[in-house]
Amino acid sequence: MWGLTTPAGLFRAAALLMSVGTSICLPSQARAQQDSAVLFRNVRIFDGKNGALSAASNVLVRDRKIEKISTANITADAQVIDGGGRVLMPGLIDAHWHAMLVRPTPMAALTGDIGYNNLLAAAEATATLMRGFTTVRDMGGPSFGLKRAIDEDLVAGPRIYPSGAIITITSGHGDFRQLSDLPRTIGGMLSRMELVGGSMVADSPDEVRVRAREQLMQGASQVKLTAGGGVASPFSPLDVSTFTEPELRAAVEAADNWGTYVATHAYTPVAIQRSIAAGVRCIEHGHLMDEASAKLIAEKGIWLSTQPFLDPSAAAALGPAEQDKLRQVVAGTDRVYALAKKYRIKTAFGTDVLFSQALADKQGSMLAALTRWYTPAEALAMATSANGELLSLSGLRNPYPGKLGVVEEGALADLLLVDGNPLDNIALVEDPAKNFVVIMKGGKIYRNIVPR
Repeated sequence: MWGLTTPAGLFRAAALLMSVGTSICLPSQARAQQDSAVLFRNVRIFDGKNGALSAASNVLVRDRKIEKISTANITADAQVIDGGGRVLMPGLIDAHWHAMLVRPTPMAALTGDIGYNNLLAAAEATATLMRGFTTVRDMGGPSFGLKRAIDEDLVAGPRIYPSGAIITITSGHGDFRQLSDLPRTIGGMLSRMELVGGSMVADSPDEVRVRAREQLMQGASQVKLTAGGGVASPFSPLDVSTFTEPELRAAVEAADNWGTYVATHAYTPVAIQRSIAAGVRCIEHGHLMDEASAKLIAEKGIWLSTQPFLDPSAAAALGPAEQDKLRQVVAGTDRVYALAKKYRIKTAFGTDVLFSQALADKQGSMLAALTRWYTPAEALAMATSANGELLSLSGLRNPYPGKLGVVEEGALADLLLVDGNPLDNIALVEDPAKNFVVIMKGGKIYRNIVPR
């Protein structure tokens, strides 16, 4: 949330400096594979939707897409990977990620060296990909430069659907100014957090409209606003409602004019219902929602992008007040999933990891935790095909046109070859270094440890 968009040279340095192991395909090697074909033989397919594996099949990947799937033999001039009956599944998708905010501390993210913070983000991007997450929806932070570096193969990392700076109000979630920064002069100098592109303060419909358009100008695939209080922000109680309906509607109109949508950070019924009234199409979190809010979300076909927050100690890097707020959110986790299931809400999976490399390393464990409420097949479908459907809301602002989160002909070739059956044992996703023997993104192999 606080790193500047960096020159490409910094990311070239990151690509050279990162040690990613001999089993990982470096970006320069991946480029050489770009137009080559890969044939997976003898794999059972989890297609991202159905709760049963296919019969033994063969899958041909060419030109970054899945070209052919057949139970019959496929003959092609291609690199052959013998699946040995292993499971081939879509790459995982995290629908609520902060690529620039995983590894720095809160203070370092706000005031630390920008170049170093960007190198940290590049290293974390590679680690994220190596955990099998081939796509992330970045819900706040200046990830445009990192996205470009990944897309240009300067850094190995997941596809990024960027929101850009979080748009907030004075004292809202995402306002990390100090009291000494007040009063704010309208039209005056920007604060440090705004200068680095982490979040932008907007206190009127006109200001919201400008800030939303600025993110879209930089390449945002969706726009993110904070409609209520949050955990990490020091001056933002959980119960407060922040933007007015006209302010929210200004962002929705700006996004709609660009063919995309607005998502809002919202825990409480008031924040959720006001967002929906303004035309917001995705609610982030929702842990403090009530029955009426859940019913409204379902009736309006709104997406719920929520997270299995179960560990109150995840806020250890924050102060006592923030830790108390996290405990309140964690207490609502069972309820939000119960309501999502009761009303059959379109639900996306994300992790919302902040300020903790150790917690990021448990990204797969957070996915496996969904089995507290869902079957393994349902949990994996949420992190693949369902999340892929959410990403498609970006319409013409979609930076990666094509189907994601599924194994089917014509889909983008983001694939994992799993040593074991995650539909029977979802715990396999908790140890990707051991169990994801092939990681492919866009038809490029970034890991291949299949014994030869």
